Amino acid sequence: MENNDNQLLTKAFDKKEGPIKVLFGSIFFITGILVTVFSYLYGLKIEVIIRNGVTGFICGGILVYMLSDASGRGLFAYDNGQKRDRFVIVYYVMLILSLFLPMIAIEAWPYVFVFLLLGLFSTNEIGLFSGSFLLMFSVLLEKEGSYAEFFIYFVAGAVVLALLRDLNETTKIGFPIFISMTVLFILIVGYDIMMKNRTLSYTMLIVPFVNIFICLILMMITLNIFAIYVIRKSNDRYMDINDTEYPLLVQLKEKDKDAYFRAIHIAYLAERIALELNLNARAVKTMSYYYRIGVLDGSSKWEDVKHFYIENNFPEEALGYLEEYIVNDRSKQLSKEAAVIYMSETVIASITYLFNKDKDAKINYDDLIDKIFAHKMENRELYCFNISLYELEHMKALMKKEKLYYDFLR
Repeated sequence: MENNDNQLLTKAFDKKEGPIKVLFGSIFFITGILVTVFSYLYGLKIEVIIRNGVTGFICGGILVYMLSDASGRGLFAYDNGQKRDRFVIVYYVMLILSLFLPMIAIEAWPYVFVFLLLGLFSTNEIGLFSGSFLLMFSVLLEKEGSYAEFFIYFVAGAVVLALLRDLNETTKIGFPIFISMTVLFILIVGYDIMMKNRTLSYTMLIVPFVNIFICLILMMITLNIFAIYVIRKSNDRYMDINDTEYPLLVQLKEKDKDAYFRAIHIAYLAERIALELNLNARAVKTMSYYYRIGVLDGSSKWEDVKHFYIENNFPEEALGYLEEYIVNDRSKQLSKEAAVIYMSETVIASITYLFNKDKDAKINYDDLIDKIFAHKMENRELYCFNISLYELEHMKALMKKEKLYYDFLR
């Protein structure tokens, strides 16, 4: 299983990858063809069939571009960049579902679930766009489809994607789901039932309640499965690679003890700061341990060291941070996490250097840290990081609290 993940991850970094591009390209053709065929089967007029077919090809083409762009720029959420074929499978299932939905009452369309599912396995933007045009297909295939039908599920889908983004193990999903279902119910009643019937009765609410119940069950099942097999799996991997006894770190210790212990010290300081600043502490710890793993074979460039991370099945999130820090492209804005690593590395290196000169040296840590931060600010070395002055001051204060730990560097 782990080897399969590694192969997929390797493809994610291969700009000349073939199979996944073919899979993405199939979306353009299959979407357009299926929409055209179903338009014919629903007995629509020839000009409507042509319009729907062209619309299908256009939407499919835009989706292919968005997927390719997200692949090239590493924008996929969770581990979706490693398993992009998973989104394609989900998309095709939802596409077929959308083409059959005109056969049932629009009050029963489970599009809130469709939007959520597409967003979970790609990005929120891709989920919103693909869910929107699948919804549009369902409306276009109706002989008397209206803008109200599209508006109902588009708004409800946008709400669920906005409220259930960036999920982790501590995310509470009860309230967001309640809000999403409430919005859906209000929209169905206000834009469909009331407009069609000019009145309201309990029997008219049966179908919307069934829709909400089905969506609720599907969403709860999906979110729980997603948490177990995607989110928790990533967390478990972080626990493995952030263990000081992990084989790759052991190799670093055997190869260069100085580099190993410096990584340990940087990780200790950086993780504490990241936790206080509410940053991604687990990724910061991984960056601290492994950004100099090229010591093992004497390499330093990203293209030369990335195989270490791929072979050890690092989470894609960690790969993004490591690439950012190792490439160190100062023409782009770098993350807060990178700033924490950079300053922690500088402080640890400065203190180590002074102790190497004189093990009995008495260092005024407050003064040293003040000078390091002032020097970095004067030289504009911190200007490329997406971090505020308040956060830098807080970081400085946290570093000054670790005086007892610095004495271990002697």
